[in-house]
Amino acid sequence: MDTTHQLIALWIEGRTRFSNQLNTISEADLPKTLAPAPNSAGFLIRHIGDVELLFAKNVFNALEVQVHAQTVISQKDTGQWTNLQDLLNYVQKSYDVLKNSILMQPQNSWEEIITTKEFGTKTKIETLGRITTHTAYHAGQLALIVKYGLKELSI
Repeated sequence: MDTTHQLIALWIEGRTRFSNQLNTISEADLPKTLAPAPNSAGFLIRHIGDVELLFAKNVFNALEVQVHAQTVISQKDTGQWTNLQDLLNYVQKSYDVLKNSILMQPQNSWEEIITTKEFGTKTKIETLGRITTHTAYHAGQLALIVKYGLKELSI
């Protein structure tokens, strides 16, 4: 197995911390939060999708990707992420786009240096670690919110 396919397998396995939860989340879970943190379950699902699309475009050169990363732009939960099917469709799209953009990387490009304002200068392989851990981090938050969260968003 070549490097790119090994890395995609690693990323997919890491993302299961998030994707495995999607089968059990209900629309009633989406507005839940853990006080005093303001972000709802719905916001976190949308945020993961936003960031995956940003990585596909800005790190892995999927320049055709159109992304309006509303959670990144607003930097706070506005309470609008309450349609489960829309969110599931969005994170399926972000998964597909990011996976395809990773698979398009040439074998010899993983040591290439990438600089972004969000996380500075890293190799392409380090940025893959960054998106993997970003998703896992928020997946942990999502699990706690769904299990223990309050049913109202405190904006």
